[in-house]
Amino acid sequence: MNLLLHPKTSISGDICRFQPMIDGLRCKLNSALLGKPEVVELVLACLISRGHLLIEDLPGLGKTTLAKALAQTVGGCFARIQCTPDLLPSDITGFNIFNQQTREFEFQEGPVFADVLLADEINRATPRSQSALFEAMAERQVTIDRHSRRLPPTFFVIATQNPLDRHGTYPLPDAQLDRFSIRLSIGYPDRETELEMLQMVQTPRTSVSERLITPAELAELQDHVSQVRIAPALREFLVDLTRATRVHRRILSGLSPRGMLIWQQMAKAVAHLEGRDFVLPDDILLTAQPVLGIRLSGDFDDAAPIIQEILESVPVPTTIQK
Repeated sequence: MNLLLHPKTSISGDICRFQPMIDGLRCKLNSALLGKPEVVELVLACLISRGHLLIEDLPGLGKTTLAKALAQTVGGCFARIQCTPDLLPSDITGFNIFNQQTREFEFQEGPVFADVLLADEINRATPRSQSALFEAMAERQVTIDRHSRRLPPTFFVIATQNPLDRHGTYPLPDAQLDRFSIRLSIGYPDRETELEMLQMVQTPRTSVSERLITPAELAELQDHVSQVRIAPALREFLVDLTRATRVHRRILSGLSPRGMLIWQQMAKAVAHLEGRDFVLPDDILLTAQPVLGIRLSGDFDDAAPIIQEILESVPVPTTIQK
C-alpha cells in the first residue's frame, strides 16, 4: 500500500497545529530529493519518532543532499563524518587537550555534538570507530574520560553505507543496526525526474536552506508523536508479530524488545503524518519492511519475502477500540 495514499481518518486540533510545519518540511525535502516522495515520508517519520536512519545505496543518489536539507530546514547544527578505515573514535566524539596557558585540559567537541549527523559510508570505518556511536544513538550522550556529556535532545543520525559486497567495507554489528529505526534505499530516479534534474542545471531550483522549524519545536512535535494512541488490540498485534520473528524457521535472530518499541514509535509517526492521533493496522504493516529489514538475519539474501510471510501469519485485528 502506498504510504502517501493512506486515508486521513481523523484530524485533532493539536495535530492541525503541527501540520504547517510538517507540510513545509515535506515540501522542502521533496524539492531536495526529487521523485522520491515515499522515501521523504519515511525519513520524516523516522525524524519525528526520535529515531535514526540508515540508507544503503550506491553513491550519487542524493543521500548527502537529503541529510543537509533536513538539517537546514529544522534549523539545527549539521555535521558530517566521512568514515574511513583510519577514523578514530575520538574523531567522532571529541577529545580533551591540554591548554598550556591555563594549565588545564579543555574538551574539544567532535562532530557528534550536532542536531543532525551524517555518517557517510559508515561501514568503511572499523568496528572500533563504529562503536563510538553506540552510546550517542541509544542514550543521546557520550562518555569521554569518565565524564558524560549530553547531546541535543533532537540528535538524529543519518548513516549511509555501501553494499556489503563492495571492497573495503566492515559489516555493522547487530548492536549498532538495532539502534537505527529503519533502513532505506533511495534508488535511481525515473526518466522524468532525471530530465527535470538536467533542466535545473540551467534553472536552479529554490534553495532548501530556509529554516521551517526550530529544534525546540521539533522536540515538542516528537513529544506529541509519542502521545499518539495505540489500541490494546494493536499492541497485542505488534507483540504477536514480534514473537513470530523469533520462531520463524529461517530467522536466526528475531526482533528485540527495543526493535519492537521502535516499530511502535514508527507506526505512531506515520499516523501523525497522516493527520491522525491514533494508530491503524496499516501503520504497523507499512513500516514493517524498513523496520524489520535491518534487524532480521538468517539463511536468506532478501528479507522481504520472509517479512511478508510473518505479516501473513498473524491475523490483523478487525475490531479496534480507539
